[in-house]
Amino acid sequence: MKIAVLAVQGAFEEHEKVLWQLGAETMQLRKAADLEADFDGLILPGGESTVQGKLLRELSMLAPIRDRIGNGLPVFATCAGLILLAEHISGDDATHIGTLPVTVRRNAYGRQLGSFHYAEGSIKGVGNFPMEFIRAPYIERTAKCVDTLAAVEGHIVGVRYKKQLAVAFHPELAGDTRMHQYFLDMI
Repeated sequence: MKIAVLAVQGAFEEHEKVLWQLGAETMQLRKAADLEADFDGLILPGGESTVQGKLLRELSMLAPIRDRIGNGLPVFATCAGLILLAEHISGDDATHIGTLPVTVRRNAYGRQLGSFHYAEGSIKGVGNFPMEFIRAPYIERTAKCVDTLAAVEGHIVGVRYKKQLAVAFHPELAGDTRMHQYFLDMI
């Protein structure tokens, strides 16, 4: 199984390391031509969603990624990746990929230095899981067709919609491969 990891900005290497532990092959998406390769799933990593969205547009990658996800490509989005996938961003008219029917609140736990938050929570289909939130969003609303997988302190932090899996935290930093295995099993 080959998983593409968006590698224009953010924590993409950490995802690759977890996938290698699970025996998956990886490739990095850095330019539009990379999207012509065959791969079975896509990871949208944490980082800076505004920068990632801008780069995806400048590199002519946004529309092809949106089309592939819309046509059923399995995707796993973490933190900033969740913002990229969201149909709506609270307080912002801009959207990026926009294939996940949710509204997210950006930087929901505060800005950079005050935003580190750790929790352990139950994830449907995974169990109790360590969650690191760094400048993290949370999901304010979901469409009825979206399955809520996890909530922390009354805020939705994990969802699944069709072949889209999205979380507000950084499972690649947890030292626990179960979220990535969940994604591989989805494929």
